[in-house]
Amino acid sequence: MIERGKRQRGVARTRARPFASWLEQHGWGLMASVRRLGARPMGTLMTVSVMGFALALPLTFALLLGNLQHFGATLGQTQAISVFMQPGVKDQAAQELAGVVRARSDVASVGMRTPKQGMAELAAMQGFGDALKSLDYNPLPYVLVVHPAGSLDTGRIRQLVGWLHARPGVDLVQDDGAWRSRLQALLDVARRAVLMLAALLATAALLVVGNSVRLDIQGRAEEIAVLRLVGASASFVRRPYLYAGLWYGLAGGLVAVLLTMLLEWALAGPVERLVASYGGQLQLAGLPVWQLALVPALAALLGWLGARLVCARQLRRTV
Repeated sequence: MIERGKRQRGVARTRARPFASWLEQHGWGLMASVRRLGARPMGTLMTVSVMGFALALPLTFALLLGNLQHFGATLGQTQAISVFMQPGVKDQAAQELAGVVRARSDVASVGMRTPKQGMAELAAMQGFGDALKSLDYNPLPYVLVVHPAGSLDTGRIRQLVGWLHARPGVDLVQDDGAWRSRLQALLDVARRAVLMLAALLATAALLVVGNSVRLDIQGRAEEIAVLRLVGASASFVRRPYLYAGLWYGLAGGLVAVLLTMLLEWALAGPVERLVASYGGQLQLAGLPVWQLALVPALAALLGWLGARLVCARQLRRTV
């Protein structure tokens, strides 16, 4: 039993030794990458800055696009559909149509403007008071103000307009559907442009990290040759450069997030004035926290990938 226990402990130590060695090698590579980056602070700062600015651009455009989309959605919700009844339609018929429209699931609310209310609004406008006094009757019709549900897209709003126009007693339906269609098309183009720009700038950041790692490898060609002569594996040699790429990406992602937050802070004053001009109806905000937290992680992965691609080629040429 004692001998069996000793053998089991020996097997456990033997199994634990490779893992401890693996941890030790990764710890050495991690510290070596930090020392190498700290040995040339100016080059490291320039690489991180270029990568940070490259990643901050698509974040900035995403911030502006998100607020523009929210701005357009808010304005689209305030764009009511005006349904003008035919002259001579009585109050009861207008009320019945308002009830039918209000019962639809794609309608948020329905208001009604009577001819008397319309005449009062015209009389309050400058220049119309004297002209309206000469009229011996009220020529204005009943008007239904229909607010579509906020979740409706352009196609369903167009269907709602057609349905309203076909109702008995309806003379004219006025809607700014063309404005909504153009805004949605503009947002689609902008969204596609932001994705393409993000892909291009991510590629540029990858190339920047790859070039920095390539120069570092070329400057340490003799050191790498000595390591390979004493039996160092290829993974052991390239590990510090992979960590360096990861540090480049992580730092560049943090710089990009910081620049985006500074931009949000710089725009805080003008945004407050814009919100106040719309009576507080607009609620413009920055990028979500989860998205900002995801940027450094993705940038670190991007830096590691750039270093990995360069190491695969450059180390073969160096040895």
